[in-house]
Amino acid sequence: MQEEKKTLNFLEQIIEDDLAEGFPVSKLRFRFPPEPNGYLHIGHTKAIWINFGLGQRYEAPVNLRFDDTNPAKEDQEYVDAIKKDIQWLGYSWDRECYASDYFQQLYDWAVNLIKEGKAYVDDQTSEEINKQRKTPSEDGVESPFRNRSVEENLDLFEKMKNGEFNEGTHVLRAKIDMTSPNMNMRDPVMYRILKKHHQRTGDAWGIYPMYDWTHGESDYLEQVSHSLCSLEFENHRPLYEWFLEQVYTQNVKTKQREFARLNVNYTITSKRKLLKLVEGNYVSGWDDPRMPTISGMRRRGYTPEAIIDFLERVGVAKRDNLIDVALLEFTVRDHLNKIAPRVMAVINPVKIVITNYPEDKEEWVAVENNPEDSDAGFRDIPFTREIYIEREDFMEEAPKKFFRLTLGGEVRLKGAYIIKAVEVEKNEEGEIQTIYCTYDEDSKSGSGSEASLRKVKGTLHWVSVKHGLPIEVRIYDRLFNVESPDSKDDEFLEFLNPDSLKIVHGFAEPSLYGTKIGDKYQFQRLGYFAVDDDSKDNQLVFNRTVTLKDTWAKINK
Repeated sequence: MQEEKKTLNFLEQIIEDDLAEGFPVSKLRFRFPPEPNGYLHIGHTKAIWINFGLGQRYEAPVNLRFDDTNPAKEDQEYVDAIKKDIQWLGYSWDRECYASDYFQQLYDWAVNLIKEGKAYVDDQTSEEINKQRKTPSEDGVESPFRNRSVEENLDLFEKMKNGEFNEGTHVLRAKIDMTSPNMNMRDPVMYRILKKHHQRTGDAWGIYPMYDWTHGESDYLEQVSHSLCSLEFENHRPLYEWFLEQVYTQNVKTKQREFARLNVNYTITSKRKLLKLVEGNYVSGWDDPRMPTISGMRRRGYTPEAIIDFLERVGVAKRDNLIDVALLEFTVRDHLNKIAPRVMAVINPVKIVITNYPEDKEEWVAVENNPEDSDAGFRDIPFTREIYIEREDFMEEAPKKFFRLTLGGEVRLKGAYIIKAVEVEKNEEGEIQTIYCTYDEDSKSGSGSEASLRKVKGTLHWVSVKHGLPIEVRIYDRLFNVESPDSKDDEFLEFLNPDSLKIVHGFAEPSLYGTKIGDKYQFQRLGYFAVDDDSKDNQLVFNRTVTLKDTWAKINK
């Protein structure tokens, strides 16, 4: 038991302390409360992992609650995408809830606050209200409407609800303390007029509650025991508790606690900025494989296991820090190395003709599927007189440490024979079109012959020209070329990496016929690739998920 306590993060310790003080484990309940105004991104994965992970640890229910209080920015598309992302990460929720489920109760509670003299209708603009709040080092100025009568406030609030006023003309504010050093306590806005059609409630409401008013009351209504938020809500906790105190009567009184958000370099996580990328056609959509969205990572070929491994390595902290995206790429690479079948594909092809190999001959060679998995077995692929290799794997004249094919030099073709380059054929521009080689007939891999055991320094992947499967390959790199693209508000577009996507065409071994969208492979010597959503039966499209090694670090160095 003592050993387990050493591994607890501070949120788990809070819960353990509450249980030790008598809080019933049967009353533990957590929630994940996204706003359906965009797709979930890498930053959200931490909140998902924490809340659903605690639910698994304590066998406690976890609610999925959509904070749908701003119909101007919300859409059913986002609701559906959020649910798909959470399920893909391997989690399931107990209740699917919506803040809009509680609109009537929130309104009734707000009316009670007005009757108790704890809320009032303010006719000022948002600019005037913000100006009166002043700064933390000086007292705020009370609104001239702060001491309206209860009757007048009730009348105005009902008219706000019924749509009798224009947007921006009236708000409902809590009457707390305009001298508080915590700016959130200086008479915060509880409701604003918003004449927008709501995806669930239609046109029933002309006013919508603010997040701070909705958040804690929704937690209380759902009997959430621990409301776990990212660190930017730490200063909101006194307001959370004040609002909760006004409505609490019995049962569980929710406790809010905060953790450091997940910040990853070379990445932005502002939904507003991500939307700008989508609407400006800088990317193909929310699920563009360069995007830090969960759907983008899924399409690129990341696995949920790799993302969870990344989150476990990062851990739960109390203070914000910047995590190197190379750690995420490492966990993706590490997991794909274990599960991805190896195949041969050539993405910058040049043709080889083996002149002493019979023109009409074909044979099948056995190649292992995954050296990391002893149960993965072998597959047979066709070998013919004409093959493709990578253009980068040949040089007419090569330096000493070039262990690939060169004129007069020998290499082994993986699973097949040793070949020697004899001559080349070039086009009018001087570009090599064909490399003519000879092969050692007795050197076939696995044959056990003396020639097959002969050592040569290079082994190349290849694809038969006759049987090669045409493929499109999308070479993705980081979307931004600076470590902190989010540091300046609207200048982030200046930091877009112009080389974040390159499209090439090549050929793959025929075993990839029939592969499905989402299937993942290691293209030997090239990297890890996944079948893209754009694939069709007659044209496979592959996304490069991650390189075999951390090439970015090498480039920076």
